[in-house]
Amino acid sequence: MKSKKKQIAPLELISGDYYINEDGLMVFTTQYHKRRGYCCANECKHCPYKKIK
Repeated sequence: MKSKKKQIAPLELISGDYYINEDGLMVFTTQYHKRRGYCCANECKHCPYKKIK
């Protein structure tokens, strides 16, 4: 039996949600994480939520 995960629509990006680092990668800011409202457990650089063990 296949597990059905609920699809969540991605947030529209607004000014201040991310920056491009020196390696050319998009880095989400604390502002973005707070708007999203939860921790994704990917150890994001600017995550404002407590780390999940």
